[in-house]
Amino acid sequence: MSEQLRQRLFAELDSLRLIDPHSHIEPKTAASTTLADILGYHYYTELCHSAGMPRAQIEEPELDPREKVRRLVARIEPLRNTVQYSWLLELARTFFGFPADEQLTPANWESLYDAAAKKMAEPNWEQQVLDRTKLDAVFLTNNFDDPLTGFDTKRYVPCLRTDDLVFHLAKPEVRQRLEQATNTSIDSIAALRGAIGTLFRHFRGKGARACAISLPPSFAPHPCSAPSADSALAAVLRSPANKPAADTLANFVFWTLAEFCAEYKLPFDLMIGVNRAVYRGGVYQGQDLYDSRVSLIQYAELFNAFPHVVFPVSVLASVTNQELVSYAWIFPNVVTNGHWWYSNTPAYIEHDAAARLEAVPQSKQIGYYSDAYKLEFCLPKFAMYKRILAKLLAERFVLDRGWSEQQALDLGRRVLRGNVEEVFNIRCA
Repeated sequence: MSEQLRQRLFAELDSLRLIDPHSHIEPKTAASTTLADILGYHYYTELCHSAGMPRAQIEEPELDPREKVRRLVARIEPLRNTVQYSWLLELARTFFGFPADEQLTPANWESLYDAAAKKMAEPNWEQQVLDRTKLDAVFLTNNFDDPLTGFDTKRYVPCLRTDDLVFHLAKPEVRQRLEQATNTSIDSIAALRGAIGTLFRHFRGKGARACAISLPPSFAPHPCSAPSADSALAAVLRSPANKPAADTLANFVFWTLAEFCAEYKLPFDLMIGVNRAVYRGGVYQGQDLYDSRVSLIQYAELFNAFPHVVFPVSVLASVTNQELVSYAWIFPNVVTNGHWWYSNTPAYIEHDAAARLEAVPQSKQIGYYSDAYKLEFCLPKFAMYKRILAKLLAERFVLDRGWSEQQALDLGRRVLRGNVEEVFNIRCA
């Protein structure tokens, strides 16, 4: 009974059309062109490197795509137990006809490579992937100086990513980018604030639905007076290495972003807990790790100061999930958002999603986002989440609490799609 119920719930959830509320997809090259685009995803390169593959073999300059795949497949056997490997097989079987009873090996990778290349060369390949995955829209991660031209902003929804503005404005090259993007000389705090406002007008005019930032465990935002911020800006203009001044400037910029989110009614996505470049010898995008010392109490002043800004919050570590649940339980403007990075495996998703479903109002949960770099990964990653969600709905709501199957489905649909529409004020036909 339980298994049949779970399968029925999954089938209904799997029929739902989706909006992916966070990705790193490049809209002009959204779909892959070779299997190297897929195996080059940082999950595979970092796991192969962790299992013994030298970094130099992965990151050799101008490496031929076919050769890159050959090298990675030769090292992929230790990954077969990982969920990331299961994503690879699922998309290979779904999109490229890879046999269901085969593993990827040095003996068969070339046939998969060729089959994938043939499919990817079809002129409507991108649309095929969108249709098969049932994706109506995908949120992007756009640099603040992105012109947001040359793509359909209703299909690929802009999102203003602000890490550089907050944490790297002391660097002359970042200030130069900001000056060029806004036609503003950043010589005072008033000018800086005006430039940030220009960015918000540009992004909002192009259909942006969110502002976003990833945050280190040490960051604790607080308001900063204009005189203090002016002094900090002057100090970093003299010496970019002045860390206390850069920290003060970061607080001013972050708080200003929240103020503009309030003005433009944009949610402010907070992705909390990442330490950059912990493993300095790691492969590209395989160097960052979480830190359990982070606490959401560091953001209490922010949540209190901006009651009308919605903060979809992602935490890097499952150990922070209970704190996130409690903040979403208490604060009307805090929303649980997806399962990020090191928490994006079934064991952590099931534990964390169950806690959210049992304790947080159903209107305040965004179930999942792909965090994908290529469109093909949206299918297996969302499928993983939908299977877990179906299991939780079946066992914890229908069987344990006596909900009807329809009530459970309504909850699943709300978490998967409805809340994305409500939180980000987006409607797709």
